[in-house]
Parts: sequence; C-alpha cells; structure tokens
Amino acid sequence: MQDTSKLRFAKSHEWISPDGTVGISDHAQKEVTDVVFVDLPQAGKAAQKEGEIATLESVKAAFPIYAPVSGKVAAVNDKVSKNPELVNKSPYGDGWLFKLDIANAGDLKELMTHDQYLEFLKSEAGHH
Repeated sequence: MQDTSKLRFAKSHEWISPDGTVGISDHAQKEVTDVVFVDLPQAGKAAQKEGEIATLESVKAAFPIYAPVSGKVAAVNDKVSKNPELVNKSPYGDGWLFKLDIANAGDLKELMTHDQYLEFLKSEAGHH
C-alpha cells in the first residue's frame, strides 16, 4: 500500500503520484468490481488532462480512465495487462496503470489530496 498522502486525486477517481504514476482509487476499484481486462495506452501517447486514455473492463461494464493531468505516457504497467485483478487487489500499489511525463507540475495542485478526495466521496454519496 502506497502512502496516499502524496497522491493527488481527480474527481473521476484516478490518482497520480508526484512521479507521474497513475492508477484508480480504492473507491473506484470497488465500484468497478472485478476487473477482467485493462486497455492501456501506448508509451509515447500524448495525454490530455481529463481526456480518456485507458479503459477498464469488469464483468458488468467498461469504465473509461481519464488522464488526471496532461503529459506523455512514459510507461505502462504490463503486469495489469496480464493480471487485471491487481487493480482490485492493490489499487495504490502493483495495480497502477501507467506513468506520465507530466507537462505542467502545476496541474497536480489543482487535484485533490486524499483527505479532500474522501470528503468529495462523502458529498457524492449524498447526491444519489
């Protein structure tokens, strides 16, 4: 389990670490349920902030993954291509999805801290 205090979270439930590693939150992996397939971007692909960049498929649906910041895909986690269940087992660890070369570090400041994200989830839960 990674220290979530360093991570920044998007409203679309992705997290990004200061080094550009991106994954989905624990909350998101529970919503998705059993991930059976992960469609990852190619290394070198340009990522637009909030643009769709990858897809997770569970037994019930496909879920788009958005880039939390703009940049270029520097690496992808081949482990999750082979073992998609890692996304469920270790959303903040081995289940990371891809790494971005962050175009503008200032973008990170616009994202939520883990505490803010947990508050956001509470407010979202109240809206349903």
